[in-house]
Amino acid sequence: QVQLVESGGGLVQAGGSLRLSCAASGRTFSSYAMGWFRQAPGKEREVVAAISRFGSTTFYAEPAKSRFTISRDNAKNTVYLQMNSLKPEDTAVYYCAADRNYGVVAGGNKVNNWGQGTQVTVSS
Repeated sequence: QVQLVESGGGLVQAGGSLRLSCAASGRTFSSYAMGWFRQAPGKEREVVAAISRFGSTTFYAEPAKSRFTISRDNAKNTVYLQMNSLKPEDTAVYYCAADRNYGVVAGGNKVNNWGQGTQVTVSS
């Protein structure tokens, strides 16, 4: 098991940027593929981006392509989500997720480890 703590959410105007961080506990961070998910009010949680254990492979859902960048620093046990050109429809609670299987993270909702979430609100 790994414990995940997100930070960096907040209120931003449309067109602005935010960087989310997710700090993981433990000594086995590099054993986990990591991902970011989000859940908007009244909607199901959806994958935003995923990254393999050493960062060589990434996945982006269509809404995130060309605007968001996922990265990780295994020395700091941290994964990041840089979000640019934010839109009101990006408003959601963003969750960090970890699983030993990259395909599980990139594929959606059967991930074993979740953070508590951080709110991102984009005003128009």
